Amino acid sequence: MKAHEVTGLKKRSILTQSIPKLNRNAVKTSAIFLILCAASVLFLLPFIWMLSTALKTPAEAAGSRIHIIPEKLMWSNFGDALNAAPFMGYVGNSLIVAVFAVIMTVFINCLAGYAFAKYQFVGKTILFMMVISTLMIPTQIIMVPNFYILKQLDWINTYAGLIVPRGAEAFGLFLARQYIMNIPDSLVEAARIDGAGEFKIFNRIILPNVKPLIAVLVIFTFMWRWNDLIWPLIAVSEKSMYTVQLGLAMVKGEHYIDWTMTMCLTLLSIIPIMIVFLLFQRYFVQGMVSSGTKE
Repeated sequence: MKAHEVTGLKKRSILTQSIPKLNRNAVKTSAIFLILCAASVLFLLPFIWMLSTALKTPAEAAGSRIHIIPEKLMWSNFGDALNAAPFMGYVGNSLIVAVFAVIMTVFINCLAGYAFAKYQFVGKTILFMMVISTLMIPTQIIMVPNFYILKQLDWINTYAGLIVPRGAEAFGLFLARQYIMNIPDSLVEAARIDGAGEFKIFNRIILPNVKPLIAVLVIFTFMWRWNDLIWPLIAVSEKSMYTVQLGLAMVKGEHYIDWTMTMCLTLLSIIPIMIVFLLFQRYFVQGMVSSGTKE
């Protein structure tokens, strides 16, 4: 047998061996894709049901018949809901609280994380563990002391009372410390040798290298503050200072709940969170992975 014929036989043999492997990979990929599609539908089902209820008539929404597709699409329900409640005022209050809380939380947690990651001082480990241990304290325990502090500062029914008490979170500090530890110490030392101050190092070296971390903190902080109900319920009593979640809770009637209006406002209330996530999702996964490891 000639040499080129032997080579051809070897190539055909390799191809025939690789076909079953390719088929197995294709089946595995297809199965994973189908599972993910089913899971996505399962996760989207509550949103689909909310949209369906929002587009029904009040009588149809309150009826005993369960169906996804409304008999008649009532798009006017969204306009009626906005006119029935000062929802845009609630949105404005929540945006002010969430945006300023994000700025404060990102700055404080990144600055504290930089100190715990790159500084050496007596009691650093003990102090860090004390801060992290506050995650085990239920929020309900500190509500009364926080309210008393707000009262002494005359911060009841103010934006400061809604923003400042939770301006720094132990969870955010933990993420910041873990992520900043991955930044080489040589960069910080080189900047110090060049005469850069600590805040300049923080602004020029640390912050540009922690964009995924900032994305994680922005998404989580915005989501937590936007969805917060308990603290605004304590710190606010005037309707002009109501946040979105507090406004939605007050929209419900005492004896009768208009589910179409409630679902319309609820759907509108999740739009800002979706926008923030879409803006920062590019760095979100990378930040979550990198914050839990140390190279």
